Amino acid sequence: MTVAARTLTDQEQRERRAWFRVRWERGVAFNRRCRIRVTRWDADGVEIVLPYAESLSAHEDVFHGGVISALIDTAGAGAVIAGHDFTKGSRLSTVSMSVQYLAPARGREAVAYARCVRRGGRVHFADVDVKVDGRICARGQVVVTISGERPGVGDPIEPLDEE
Repeated sequence: MTVAARTLTDQEQRERRAWFRVRWERGVAFNRRCRIRVTRWDADGVEIVLPYAESLSAHEDVFHGGVISALIDTAGAGAVIAGHDFTKGSRLSTVSMSVQYLAPARGREAVAYARCVRRGGRVHFADVDVKVDGRICARGQVVVTISGERPGVGDPIEPLDEE
């Protein structure tokens, strides 16, 4: 089924990008549970900080590789949506991801630096580097599709209850 494109003003585009930024921190249960913080969110890319917690570890003081992989996915998708043209839809899904672990992720926080490197009609690509204490520990590429409209875009985002 093809969804007819809707013309959006520049202001509406900015409002959607801002809404997704808040959603990344407060509206996605997994992100909130991990306590991620978005420290940069613009068309050139995003920066997302993941503080260390024992519940995210593989070994003492080392982030679990799966958590680093999830951070890459979150940041890569964020980099795409932060500069997205919402006349092309708003329902985002990751279709593939590759991750290379370069060093143990040992430190007080992991920081993902992501940028969209190719925008297509529906398929978009992002590159992500993850650093811990200023040292690169992982690198990844995330491929997402965006098509159709995500229900609830623009609705108020209430903080999720802590579990």
